[in-house]
Amino acid sequence: MKTVIPLGDAAADLATAGGKGASLARLTRAGLPVPGGFHVTTAAYRAFVAGFQDEILRAAAADPGSIPALFAAHEVPGPIADEILRAYEELGQDVPVAVRSSATAEDLPDMSFAGQQDTYLNIRGDALLDAVRRCWASLWNPRAIAYRDTNGVPHDDVALAVVVQELVDADAAGVMFTADPVTGARDDTVINASWGLGEAVVGGQVTPDTIVVSGGAVTSSRVGDKQVMTVRTESGTEERAVPADLRGAAVLDDAEAVRLAALGARVQDLYGTPMDVEWVRRDGAFAIVQARPITGVKPRLEEWNDSLKGDYLWTGGNLGEAIPDVMTPITWSYVRLFIHEAMSAASIPGFDLVGNIGGRFYMNLSVVHSIAGALGMSGRLSAVEQVFGKLPPGLEVPRVPASRWEIVKRVLPMAVRLRLRVRRNLKGMRAFLDTSQRRCEELRERVARTTSGPELAELWEREIRPHLITACRMLEAAGRQGGATLVYTRDRLYRMMGEADAEAMLTGVNAEGELASMGPVIGLSRLARGEITRDEFARAYGHRGPHEFEVSVPRPGEDPGWIDAQLAGLRDLGADTQALLARQREAREAVWARFARRHPGKEARMRARVRRWNAVVRDRESTRSETIRAFWVLRAFTVRAGELTGAGDDVFHLYLEELLDLLRGDRSALGRVPSRRATHERYASLPPYPVLIVGHFDPVRWATDPGRRADVYDARGPGAPVSDTVTGFPGAPGVVEGVARVLSGPEDGDRLKPGEILVTTLTNVGWTPMFPRAAAVVTDMGAPLSHASIVARELGIPAVVGTGNATMRLRDGDRIRVDGERGTVELLA
Repeated sequence: MKTVIPLGDAAADLATAGGKGASLARLTRAGLPVPGGFHVTTAAYRAFVAGFQDEILRAAAADPGSIPALFAAHEVPGPIADEILRAYEELGQDVPVAVRSSATAEDLPDMSFAGQQDTYLNIRGDALLDAVRRCWASLWNPRAIAYRDTNGVPHDDVALAVVVQELVDADAAGVMFTADPVTGARDDTVINASWGLGEAVVGGQVTPDTIVVSGGAVTSSRVGDKQVMTVRTESGTEERAVPADLRGAAVLDDAEAVRLAALGARVQDLYGTPMDVEWVRRDGAFAIVQARPITGVKPRLEEWNDSLKGDYLWTGGNLGEAIPDVMTPITWSYVRLFIHEAMSAASIPGFDLVGNIGGRFYMNLSVVHSIAGALGMSGRLSAVEQVFGKLPPGLEVPRVPASRWEIVKRVLPMAVRLRLRVRRNLKGMRAFLDTSQRRCEELRERVARTTSGPELAELWEREIRPHLITACRMLEAAGRQGGATLVYTRDRLYRMMGEADAEAMLTGVNAEGELASMGPVIGLSRLARGEITRDEFARAYGHRGPHEFEVSVPRPGEDPGWIDAQLAGLRDLGADTQALLARQREAREAVWARFARRHPGKEARMRARVRRWNAVVRDRESTRSETIRAFWVLRAFTVRAGELTGAGDDVFHLYLEELLDLLRGDRSALGRVPSRRATHERYASLPPYPVLIVGHFDPVRWATDPGRRADVYDARGPGAPVSDTVTGFPGAPGVVEGVARVLSGPEDGDRLKPGEILVTTLTNVGWTPMFPRAAAVVTDMGAPLSHASIVARELGIPAVVGTGNATMRLRDGDRIRVDGERGTVELLA
């Protein structure tokens, strides 16, 4: 390593020129205005201290005050001194310079070391070598030693380079932050400015002017009381009083501030992160004398909160159970597109049916209740409970601010269009289901083969987006076929046979074709018996998981260890999945026999009706599964976009249009990523929000409330107290006693032992493989048509769903009795 190199030398990296020197070299090579100079490299420092390094380390531990004398007792080696003086002469005759320390642990993104070592200004001629030696010694001053100790930087690893630069005889100087260091606002550039050299500002000896520039204009300006300034003298620098006429005068006019901010933007673009920039001005020309990443800047948090749009009732039931995570912005974009196509006519134009509250998915039940009221169908809202769950007694549902006539006028045309659309799409549903898996695999392969951003954007427009839209429309058609078959068949059977027998008669959905919700657990059983291969299992079910909508999370099929982990969960079961299904089949046929005896001549018609019920359930679950398979394509598309653009996982924090712009070359949205990433992390750190939310809801404030409720939040005031009893929908009949295992997520599934009772907030298809281990299932969220109910019924496992308070009232290890017919959970002594 050379001992002296030019300021802009490509070899001036952190190890050679220290943090400050490497930064100045980078700025110089980028063509930014940096005063000329050179580096005295770390090789020079190491050569100087080679003979007494051990003495330095001993003194640092025992008596740091003795270190300057150690350095002063040694001369700079002749060859090194000659190199330094030769480089100085090339700057000009007796040029005043700044001699600045630059340590190898300095100006880093997570540690600045600002002010820990020394700088000497207005150095000339023979004084240069002594200034360099004193800079070297400052690596070992008490504050530098303490700072390294605090940040865990070993003393024997550090070395010091020295930057020698022409000293600009500045008439003004200061510091510029390309993001607000207090608020974290990335759109604001904050400039501190004072008279003279910059030392008074950096050292905090003066109250400078503060100017904020945003969007190419000065948005605020405050003139400081600038009492002192640092100026050059014949022998160095000194602090002098600012002339009276300048103390209250603005250092920069608006045009200069905007011009300086533009220079700061160039520096930030070069580094890709907000920067702390020291600048000087002479005769109207600006120069940069230092730039380092801003340490500890807090990104400005965004607010993702659609509860602020009005006083509505929001529910996390049904689709909220399928989308349990705090969504990244790109996932929210995809989910909105999904809702637009899969629930095209289930809202009033101008009122959002779905919302993002603290990053979580919610549906607006005020819209549903308002439509039902306007159409004279309020008496049929029990059907809504079958899907979204029960409302607490006495909870008044706020309506949307629209007249009955206005709602009817908006809804009826949509209903007509929807009927035609469903009829048209049902004709293509079988062909779609037959080809979807192959088509999604093909699209993922096409994504992997793309070689440029524009090519990937074109693939999105031409093939990926159309396939997603088709999948969503098929899901809509499947869910709406047969009218109210799902709800009213159950109600009729309840009246004829009672709840327990009715639920048993409605099982067997999987007997005439695979029920997608049951697919993963049945597939595992077949894999364990050797009926299918690992590859066949992964291809069929690798898209299903607990986080299947969130595209930032890998699909189970991407994890080589996923299958082994699932198979491990099948061990030690008292009865495997097939045995559970066989037991339920026997129970079902026994009930059908009772039905035939009780209602002579009606069995054939009722069986046909139940077969239609089962077909609707299967079609709904199958199209939902294939829509999720399309979301695997969306994940592949998003990940590939990060690879092709070099943006990596930043792409998950862009919205769809921003991502497409990035693929076409517009990188401006990446500047908003830190704020969104911080917002996502903030919301994801909070506990799951209440199932029901009424009015304006602040997730952060709610999470800090020790009395918070997980069942309902009502901004209008306290509602009914949390019930001491745990009751809900009879999800699947049967009575079981056992140990409650309260799980916060499917990742904790290995804690559930065979024969224990699974208690959790919600379940989705990602939980299915652990159901055969459970003696019963209890959830806070859910309804008769939710995932937990359907799967538990098919397996003959008692279930109580939609309790609202199970995880608040039950503790891990409690012994409880679950009555799936009455919908009750009893805590035993």
